[in-house]
This record gives sequence, structure tokens and C-alpha cells, in this order.
Amino acid sequence: MIDPGHGGKDPGCISPYGTQEKHVALAAGLELRRQLRAAGRYRVAMTRDTDIFIPLDGRVEHARRLGAALFVSLHANASPDPAAHGTCVYRFAWRASDARAASIAHWENSAERYANPVLRGVSRQVMHILALLMRRETQIHSSRFQRDVVQGLARQVTMQPHPAPYARFAVLSAPDIAGVLIEMGFLTNRREETLLRSPAQRQVLARAVRQAVDAYFAAVPYPKQQRG
Repeated sequence: MIDPGHGGKDPGCISPYGTQEKHVALAAGLELRRQLRAAGRYRVAMTRDTDIFIPLDGRVEHARRLGAALFVSLHANASPDPAAHGTCVYRFAWRASDARAASIAHWENSAERYANPVLRGVSRQVMHILALLMRRETQIHSSRFQRDVVQGLARQVTMQPHPAPYARFAVLSAPDIAGVLIEMGFLTNRREETLLRSPAQRQVLARAVRQAVDAYFAAVPYPKQQRG
């Protein structure tokens, strides 16, 4: 399951030059889907393939309903410091690895502010229950996939000093689906914003993630009908 972050009435972060995170995430997600489908090895679905808003709990429910084996959420970063740069790959954990990871999770989870107030309340409860029930096996698989993605991306792009943090991301809270959230770069960094807008760079990013997916399933095989 590919999850382009934000969408519709939720633009995500916006660069000083007007680039919206939701568009960058969708473009990257479509390219990743193209490459995964071209490989002919996986069934591939997306939480959204157009510019629409989907609540975080809806994204999780959609992945579980389709029996997804992997969940890849795509995002772009932002910082008050225009020099901030680099890619990082998050996984779910009840406690954040550091203050920055906690802050990023808080921002991404706050997408629920755009949803119906009733749904926001339900989402928090569901997130809490799912987090408590999360299986150790899924955590181990998420850590393995996070490692594969970091290693693949590190050969292609500049990574942050600590490229594999973890925090309580609502969109990664399914207890039975391994997953990661990739912050592909900083829209507030002029160079990275230009790269994220580039189809060629999106191909590079998608190729690295596709290779990580291949490595993951080579080590953790799933029956074909369960692949997502």
C-alpha cells in the first residue's frame, strides 16, 4: 500500500516558492506504483491517487481491508532553517526516538484537524487501541523494512544524520502491517525542493524504495494474495 501524504483540503507543508507537499507526495507515489507494477511481482494499491483528503484512520482501514503486507507513506519535510536537508525513514513506536521525531509525528498526525470532529475523536481511540495491540512480529518487520529503505536511499540521496528514527505515527499504527513513513526531503530547502519537483529524481527515489521492497520480501516472504 502506497500512501501519498496529505491531499485535498490538507496541503501539508508549503515551500516558500509555493510547492505543496500533497502534490510532491502524490507524484512520488504514482511513480513508485508504476515501478512496482512494472516489476510484475506485487499487487499495488494507493490510499489516494488523486488530490483528495482521506483521514488517517481511513488510510489505515483501507490498507487492512485490502490485506496489505507493507505500507509506505510518502511525505516531504519543512524547517524554519532553510539549510536543513536530507531524507529520513520513520517507523512506528509508542515512544519517540527523540524530540524531533516526536515533533514530526505530532505534525503528521495533526492532519486529522481537517477531518470531521467526530472522526477525529474516533481516530485517536483507534490509534491508541491499535498501538497497544501492535504485535512484536510487525515491529520487527517494520524495523527490517526501515533498514532496507534507509540502505537503498543512502546510495542515491543525502540522508539526515540519524536517518532511521521512530515515533507514534497514526498512519503506521496498524498492528498487522509493517510500514515506514519516508520524509523525502525538505521543501524549505531550495535544492531539495527543486529535486522533489523533478520527475527524474522521483524515479531515483522510487527505484531505491522498490529495491528495498524486493529485499524485504526476499527475507520475509508472503503468499502472493497477501501482498499489498
